[in-house]
Amino acid sequence: MSLVLGNLLQALRASDVRVSTSEGIDAAAVLGAVGYDDRALLKTALSQVLAKTVDDKSRFDECFEQFFHAEDLRQLPPADEATAEDNAGDSGNETEGDSPGGEQPAAEAANAESGDSLQSLLEAGDRAQLQMAIASAAREVGITEIRLFTQRGMYSRRMLERMGVEPLERRLYALRSAGDEAEAEAERLRGRLTVLREDVLALVDRQLLLLTANAGTRLREEILQQVPLARADVSDFRIMQTLVRKLAKKLVALHSRRRKVAQRGVLDVRHTIRRNIEFDGLLFNIVWRRKKIERPKIVAVCDVSGSVANYARFLLLFLYSVAEVLPKVRAFVFSSVLAEVTELFKTHAVEEAVALTLQQHGWGSTDYGMAFTQLCEQALGDIDHHTTVLILGDARSNYGYAGLRELRQIHERARRVIWLNPESRGFWTVGDSEMPRLATACDRVDTCRTVRHLERLIGELMRTAV
Repeated sequence: MSLVLGNLLQALRASDVRVSTSEGIDAAAVLGAVGYDDRALLKTALSQVLAKTVDDKSRFDECFEQFFHAEDLRQLPPADEATAEDNAGDSGNETEGDSPGGEQPAAEAANAESGDSLQSLLEAGDRAQLQMAIASAAREVGITEIRLFTQRGMYSRRMLERMGVEPLERRLYALRSAGDEAEAEAERLRGRLTVLREDVLALVDRQLLLLTANAGTRLREEILQQVPLARADVSDFRIMQTLVRKLAKKLVALHSRRRKVAQRGVLDVRHTIRRNIEFDGLLFNIVWRRKKIERPKIVAVCDVSGSVANYARFLLLFLYSVAEVLPKVRAFVFSSVLAEVTELFKTHAVEEAVALTLQQHGWGSTDYGMAFTQLCEQALGDIDHHTTVLILGDARSNYGYAGLRELRQIHERARRVIWLNPESRGFWTVGDSEMPRLATACDRVDTCRTVRHLERLIGELMRTAV
């Protein structure tokens, strides 16, 4: 049985598709008959022998699509050659493990050669070849054995080392030490290594999600809390929406208790004594000190262009799931133009409103200048010292006007302006990003890439409600 098929069967079992030994043998026979050339035919043929019920077929389809996400079927060997290659790879690994210390120079030479090969691959910019090299490294380090979220870093590093990243890292260190004359080359190499690390981690995350499908709801939710939302698979949206509602309910319960305590206040001794004079000092009527509770107003402005739409989906879901504590939320979305969607959330269920928002306004190209201009026209009069303006976007203006002047007008009127950027900080100065300039008109700028980041942010906003 080929290694690829064996890994697929392992993933199916992790997804609650029961596969017996005899069915695995049947699947191997099917693979030998149809091969890898026709993906649709392979999927249909394997489903006939591995999926027995309607639920099994649904889980099989999801697992097959996710499993072969990083596999280029055209590059896989014919089915009848796969077993021989797998066996050869195993024997090669045993020989490598028994190598004496005298082989170290040869190993270092091979490492340097792999580093040159990797640098050539990165400089060529061929994403398909790079993804194939990453997939090959994943198989070599045994990525199918990953089980815990804490293993992500270990497997990512092993894959990078197998691809030959160490010579490139030494080269980058040397370039940085060389001074200003090598700064441009060092920056180019650093950018390529950043892309490589992101792609390697993306594959590790996919494998982790694939192989922990049946590891328990708590473990899966823990993983999904820390997976960047842009990498979340469509099949995980339902789980993540449930997770967001659960976290929102926890935050509401926590901050509702704090609000009750704040509303009750502390004993007002002077007024209590005065009110009970007629009872000869017996305290029949208690007077509490009270202070007016000013619930914050939230104006949420979400970029729903193709690059960040998934982040907007979960931010809006979070905001409107905690409406008991944060009832004053106005929501605006934009790609090329700005639109207010507050009424959608008043007339539809939260999940339905989010879906309609993305369907009607999402996945376009971004125009921040137009969005902030229209926000000033539609909502500037409603923004005051009680208002928190929450902006979600990558600040990439497609080299057009970014709306800095209008954002400063908003900042002057608002209590605070918070910008959440779904990109890592290392990308904020790359390409058409206007984040460094727009950040000057914000009180706070944070990276916000995961459900956990959103939970922390919403929790901080809710503290101002009591």
